[in-house]
Amino acid sequence: MRLRLRRQGRASALLCLSAAILAAALLPGAAVADGVTPSEARLLRDEVKDMFYHAFDGYMQHAFPLDELRPLSCQGEDSLGGYALTLIDSLDTLALLGDKERFAAGVEWVGKNVRFDINKTVSVFETNIRILGGLLSAHLIASDYATGMKIESYDDQLLHLSVDLAQRLLPAFDTPTGIPFGSVNLLYGVDDDESKITSTAGGGTLALEFGVLSRLTNNTVFEQVAKNSVRGIWARRSKLNLVGAHINVFTGEWTQKDAGIGTSIDSFYEYVLKAYLLFGDEEYLYVFQEAYKAAMHYLHHDPWYIEVNMNSGATVWPLFNSLQAFWPGLQVLAGDVDPAIRTHAAFFSVWKKYGFTPEGFNLATSTVQNGQRSYPLRPELIESTYWLFKATRDYRYLDVGRDILASLQYAAKCPCGYCHISDVETHKQDDHMESFFLAETVKYLWLLFDLAVGPDNIVENGPYKYIFSTEGHLLPATPEITLVDEHCLHFGDRGYDSGDGSSIQQSANCAQFDERRTVSSQNSLSNVLFTTRGYIKGVCPGLSHAQKLGISYHAEEDNTQNSRSHEHPDESYVDQSSVQIQSSSVILISHPATSPPDEPSKTRSRAQHLENIVVTGDSEPIEVTDATGGSSEGNTEFFSEVTLSISEQIEVTAEEIASQDNHIEDSTS
Repeated sequence: MRLRLRRQGRASALLCLSAAILAAALLPGAAVADGVTPSEARLLRDEVKDMFYHAFDGYMQHAFPLDELRPLSCQGEDSLGGYALTLIDSLDTLALLGDKERFAAGVEWVGKNVRFDINKTVSVFETNIRILGGLLSAHLIASDYATGMKIESYDDQLLHLSVDLAQRLLPAFDTPTGIPFGSVNLLYGVDDDESKITSTAGGGTLALEFGVLSRLTNNTVFEQVAKNSVRGIWARRSKLNLVGAHINVFTGEWTQKDAGIGTSIDSFYEYVLKAYLLFGDEEYLYVFQEAYKAAMHYLHHDPWYIEVNMNSGATVWPLFNSLQAFWPGLQVLAGDVDPAIRTHAAFFSVWKKYGFTPEGFNLATSTVQNGQRSYPLRPELIESTYWLFKATRDYRYLDVGRDILASLQYAAKCPCGYCHISDVETHKQDDHMESFFLAETVKYLWLLFDLAVGPDNIVENGPYKYIFSTEGHLLPATPEITLVDEHCLHFGDRGYDSGDGSSIQQSANCAQFDERRTVSSQNSLSNVLFTTRGYIKGVCPGLSHAQKLGISYHAEEDNTQNSRSHEHPDESYVDQSSVQIQSSSVILISHPATSPPDEPSKTRSRAQHLENIVVTGDSEPIEVTDATGGSSEGNTEFFSEVTLSISEQIEVTAEEIASQDNHIEDSTS
């Protein structure tokens, strides 16, 4: 009884504190004195750019090629593996800022000088998100004309390094559970005395980088071991669908049963959602939906999140830790914006109180948690601020960004970079600058203000939509990466013929897709994250360079089909709905379950309309011309605007599909 009363008292105090802080944070004008104007946003964006170069130049002058900068003493240190960690982590930020000269110089240096055949024991988690993610993102930018940052002399050196590094990480996955060891020696594999205990985040934050690598190399091993690790964790969830913080990779026993959304668990939630968004794998979607529902039920004390016992749901720790601040941004991606707004306001109230977010803030006492007083330049609150502004266009979030920038400039700026804050109450500086400051913190802050000005960068205006890794690395939703399961070529023979175009036409004739992704415009989790399946048969001998970049159909192919339809008037072809395709567009032919042709006037539901979608590299609608010559511009649908832009629906009836199947079978027989 005493324990129950104590818990009830703690919960009541927590609710009162939450209400008071949230009310203060949401009061009009409570955040800052004046709102940020567009002209001020431009100045703030330029200030963030100067911030980046102050830190980056400091690293290059005083620390390179060591891993990280000591910004107070203007020296360097090897903190991970001794392979220019900060440079690799910063490459895609250079590209984002449009600095082609330094980006190219960095890519060239890394390709020539970085090697991983070294006797170093490294963190699997950190090496994956910082090094492998940084290499893959830079490779995808440097190798593609469509990004505007193509390096003419580049010959896939970073991709080769990525393969070499990932292969050196693979021995860590040789466990009974499939969950990898926390560390691995890059030369000799797993050390004999390596701990069998790893974090949930350590085993659950591999799917994006390993999945992208598999799709770029046609080697499924990397993607499969990452998925097996997630399965190993999820299979050992509690009856409440909660996962703990640490697990034994051999026995599968949880060694720390505290469930939360922060330290040691955070990016597990992040990657199961983002892996679905990038790859379309419904298994990841299922895990996210179940895990998210459990988190909102057992961990959410609006607007805060606490830690509970994974088996009983009993409160263990009423603590806000700074890593939780990514959660509102993840909720935006999931389409659950309202609780994201409230939680972000609560988290920012802690920043306002101290000028930074401490690693731990005790919700019961409203004080900094002992032993967790530092702020190591973390990006999570800025990340969520960016996503919320992107989703709402509420200028309140620009005010938040201005406050964060002012704190960093006033208290964290050092002679050669930006310093950790060792105590958020005294603002004492510590002589260390993590590489993620340049990979994430500055990147999200710059994107926030650039979005307000009128964005001019590859993320907002580039040829693709991007998924950000947990290290802030840019992973593009190109057909080569996202459509492995849909396109008959992406895991098959790669015949990139750049000849006279005949092979392009041949490939386009049979560019068939297997899976269908549909979304609803409703701003709720269950409606946003929804998938159906359908397929059209097809055999493709090769994939053209144009198709690799997302151009599915060519005028020549359309003309050929049109001429054939005149020769065979009794046959129905897909070209009955001729489509004007913009560059970097991908056609997803619809689910067969469409309205029959003899019922053209029958009203179809919004969900049925969304069974026919076009995923494009931009947000402009595609004009669709029907069989009678009339044209209409359909509605442009957006899936959180941050993954794939979903535009005009294309009518493809079941009879048309059958006709196309017959045509393909005739052409291949």
